[in-house]
Amino acid sequence: MTLTFSGEVFVTPGDAAWHFVRVTPECSEEIRSASGPRVGFGSVRVEAAVGGTVWSTSVFPESRTAYVLPLKRSVREAEGILADDVIDVTLRLV
Repeated sequence: MTLTFSGEVFVTPGDAAWHFVRVTPECSEEIRSASGPRVGFGSVRVEAAVGGTVWSTSVFPESRTAYVLPLKRSVREAEGILADDVIDVTLRLV
């Protein structure tokens, strides 16, 4: 299953300053209904693509209705992504 969506990059407060993009509720529902057993923290393994960068990661439940996708520093640097940018994302469940 492949999903595409656009979302705004947000940063968690604190020293770690993790960057995420929120998966839309519609795509989150598709992930929930199509994914198999969850792994740590309820995460679901995916292959993500932003621009020309593709990487293996997981999406994590943020709430009952949405997942979040962490954006590694290497991805942000390769694609020139900053906090508050709106980005296009493709996810493939693995």
